[in-house]
Amino acid sequence: MAVLDRFFELSGRSTTVGREVRGGVTTFMAMAYIILLNPIILAGARDITGARLSIVQLTTSTALAAAVSTLLMAFIGNAPFGLAAGLGLNAVVAYQAAPFMTWAQAMGLVVLEGLAIIILAVTGLRTLIMNAIPLALKHAISVGIGLFIALIGLVDAGFVAPGSGTPVQLGATGHLSGWPVTVFCFGLLLMIVLYVRRTPAAILISIAVTAVLAVVVNSLATIDPKTWGVVVPRMPASLVAAPDFGLVGRFDVFGGFVSAGALTASVVLFTLVLSGFFDAMGTIIGVSDEAGLVDEQGRVPRLGAILTVDGVAGMVGGTVSASANTVFVESAAGVGEGARTGLASVVTGALLGLALLFTPLAGMVPAAAAAPALVLVGALMMTQSRNVPWGDPELAVPAFLTIALMPFTYSITNGVGAGVISYTLLKAARGKFHEIPWLLWVVSLIFVAYFGITALEELFA
Repeated sequence: MAVLDRFFELSGRSTTVGREVRGGVTTFMAMAYIILLNPIILAGARDITGARLSIVQLTTSTALAAAVSTLLMAFIGNAPFGLAAGLGLNAVVAYQAAPFMTWAQAMGLVVLEGLAIIILAVTGLRTLIMNAIPLALKHAISVGIGLFIALIGLVDAGFVAPGSGTPVQLGATGHLSGWPVTVFCFGLLLMIVLYVRRTPAAILISIAVTAVLAVVVNSLATIDPKTWGVVVPRMPASLVAAPDFGLVGRFDVFGGFVSAGALTASVVLFTLVLSGFFDAMGTIIGVSDEAGLVDEQGRVPRLGAILTVDGVAGMVGGTVSASANTVFVESAAGVGEGARTGLASVVTGALLGLALLFTPLAGMVPAAAAAPALVLVGALMMTQSRNVPWGDPELAVPAFLTIALMPFTYSITNGVGAGVISYTLLKAARGKFHEIPWLLWVVSLIFVAYFGITALEELFA
């Protein structure tokens, strides 16, 4: 215990081994769905030759990359972050890169994305950019992520769905119906009650109880499997499955520039770098803020190491054909359970490693059981809104845009971009150029290019 305390700074961060273990398990359960979802997304697309990737091999690669990346974060970054294939990033690889090149070449661009992130981190530029973000916007990022992950939870559980005549609505029909939604509501209410009563491991207990309930309900009732989402809660025929490492090492770093052309490959790479950079930045700031790890200026301890690991994770994902790995916003669920150090990530990484053998077991926890954790943690992260100076429009408007656009556009990057651009513009409009760090001008211009990427493609095509 003394060795763990010294290495992971448990006492310094006011945590215990028990809390870290609970937090690590909770983060794993909240993000385990990616082991099944990432293969579905990638295997659903064809490359330029018409080839598809194997779901079985993708499942192995996804779990392997996530385990390695998360353990690196544990021992190098000492942060309670789980890492895995980033949603959005995998869609870029599947639907923006693969149609113009082979899968190996697409994964080569992912390796280059990770290398670019590492260079930005090692040179200190990424840290400078993060520290240049105004404190008010950092708090707004926390709030926006809270709303974002709450919306993810509500949508995954089927509590919120695309509307008929409206962008969203209550349930698939405008009303709550079906067993999966009922199970979700039970899990959410149980979790809230246990959390308010300060029950130890409230989130973890609720996920486990709700998962068992889901398995029982699915076995007794006649339910369309599609209504559960990606994971159908049922006892697998076998708890153990041999991993298939067939996709490991199948990448071509520069072939995509030949197959797709320099412009197309560069646009894909730019999109991957920008999305990976700012998604991770927003998540690191938001989750660290919720964990109470930031100082008075909003700076995160060991930030350089954390950012470097995030870049390495991107490369790891590319080398095993799992798409770019990045910090997972679901890490907030573990923080809500008490995680504060890399010891929690050791637990999460170990469980991801075990998932290589127990992928059938990982497929027992449906969204209806895990989603309540995202909703509750989203509510807890909303408390950071008290730190935003709402009486100052120069800060309030950028903060609002940051908060609103994350859930409304389903993207952390879009929210950060809107906040940075509007902050820079409003300060400049008031003649307060001395309050705008030069890096914010650069970042603002990059985001302008990001939002106008389609127009730029058409201009230079």
